Amino acid sequence: MASEISQQHQLHVFIFPVTAQGHMIPMINIAKLFASRGVKATIISTPLNAIAISKTIDQDRLSGLDINIQTIPFPAVEVGLPEGMESVNQITSPDMLPKFFLAMSMLQGPFEKLLEKYHPDFIVADMFLPWTTEAAAKFGIPRLIFHGTNIFSHCVAASLKSNKPFESITNDKESFLVPGLPDKIEMTISQVPEHIIGSDSLYSAVFEKVRESEKKSCGVLANSFYDLESAYADHYKNVLGIRAWQIGPLSLRNNDTLDNVQRRNTLSIEGHSILDWLDSKQPNSVIYVSSGSMSKLSSAQLTEIAIGLEDLRCSFIWAVRKITTGEENFLPEGFEERMQGKGLIIREWAPQVLILDHPAVGGFMTHCGWNSILEGISAGVPMITWPMFAEQFYNEIFVTEVLKIGSKVGAEEWKDWVQTADVSVKNEKICKALTQLMSDDGDENKEMRKRVAELSEKAKSAVREDGSSYVQFTALIEELKMYNK
Repeated sequence: MASEISQQHQLHVFIFPVTAQGHMIPMINIAKLFASRGVKATIISTPLNAIAISKTIDQDRLSGLDINIQTIPFPAVEVGLPEGMESVNQITSPDMLPKFFLAMSMLQGPFEKLLEKYHPDFIVADMFLPWTTEAAAKFGIPRLIFHGTNIFSHCVAASLKSNKPFESITNDKESFLVPGLPDKIEMTISQVPEHIIGSDSLYSAVFEKVRESEKKSCGVLANSFYDLESAYADHYKNVLGIRAWQIGPLSLRNNDTLDNVQRRNTLSIEGHSILDWLDSKQPNSVIYVSSGSMSKLSSAQLTEIAIGLEDLRCSFIWAVRKITTGEENFLPEGFEERMQGKGLIIREWAPQVLILDHPAVGGFMTHCGWNSILEGISAGVPMITWPMFAEQFYNEIFVTEVLKIGSKVGAEEWKDWVQTADVSVKNEKICKALTQLMSDDGDENKEMRKRVAELSEKAKSAVREDGSSYVQFTALIEELKMYNK
């Protein structure tokens, strides 16, 4: 393991994720990836987040990985946030957001003290910590950016930002062409993030800092693989002039580091193991439904989902992570009793990778967060797309129109993630989309399943020793070794 790195000097990387679940999980996998190749990895975190990840890191250390955690206190109270608020997932109202960004910027001083004390050879920092480029430069340390999404979405966003093809459009429903891309990509204004259009001053300022730090950094680490979006990887490099190393899918790192047997024994709902329940189902007979860890759906929208699932003929697993209205009674009366044997509702954390990997799961209705899409692709599961915020509408286009491995449920309007989404999709649309996806009829469905199965094999090949992601990661380490010399 360590023999891959010069015995004279072991490379040391600081991994600094923003404190949001969807960013922390892949960045922890990046730390494990570096450590598995002989690089000393130090994860920078806040005290409460460090406690949450310490168990898996302790297991990794016991398995021989040189990986540890350094903590920086999070100044929640100083900026007017509740004590103990250290995660983006805890934000419940729009007025908390600028305070949280301010608190993250205040981490620069303590971070620079860690740089001065340990002087790592390089830094991998989250996109939402743009000041780390400046901090690293003070000590002559190269900084790499982790965005957490695919390269396709960066290419779309860059075209929208520079060309502004939406400026002449007056109707929210009228489509326009996103120019200069390898594929014909069309959108409507209602699908474009507000900070791109220019009506959101907070995010506009944040993303401007992100873009500036990107220009001054050494490049981007992407949780993707070359065969998935080769045309956009080339466009990113040759047209936009940004260096990127595609090192994913990072979720496949978990195959050999998570104690799946122990997890299987602890994953239970009312005494029944989730995976045992799946074992009792026929192959490709279950739809998995999840809106991710940060989506905020109203009780009325959750009710529409419940009715759609009840009308569905196939079995389902529904992960319901957040109810923002304070109402728990979003389920129709007697719903859970009627769904006995047909459906499982998971109200806490769902073991998504293990669920998607199970042979019984034949479809995935997703909010189009990139981690979820990549996990679905890796498992070879076709998707129903329900984007809500961030770059999720770009991801929907990538899944349904570029890769052609999914279909749309019918969501049309981008929302800020701190806003509670009202009823945007009725139960009839939900049931129709899921029924079509889970049907064995039609050449289109068969082709979709064939395409996603092929991409699944390519994803697994990419992380093997001779695969594109493995080779790109090796090239990155070699370059960092030369930089250190």
